[in-house]
Amino acid sequence: MVIFRILLASLWLILLAYTAQVIAVHGIGLLPIFFGDIGQFTWPGQFNLDFLFMLILSALWTAWRNGFSAFGWGVALVALFGGAGFLLPYLLYLSIQHKGDMRGLLLGVRA
Repeated sequence: MVIFRILLASLWLILLAYTAQVIAVHGIGLLPIFFGDIGQFTWPGQFNLDFLFMLILSALWTAWRNGFSAFGWGVALVALFGGAGFLLPYLLYLSIQHKGDMRGLLLGVRA
């Protein structure tokens, strides 16, 4: 479990540093580029569409593990737009909250 937590924290820190650099150079105009690439039917667009579907699945899992409660839907919205920037610290938090119990981490209220 310690290795899993180190992995989550490391990936999150790398993502934060990379994102900060991209914002510093290119600004925050992600959505027009993201959906523009999808609309062009190119490999970057295919990757973005694939990633969008993963974001949707991440959001649905987040809502489901929280019993589709109001809180669950709110966190799911953050998961949809936050991607790994949300999911990595959320999983780290859940691993601590559930004391390493992966059943509780993954199933939430259904555990």
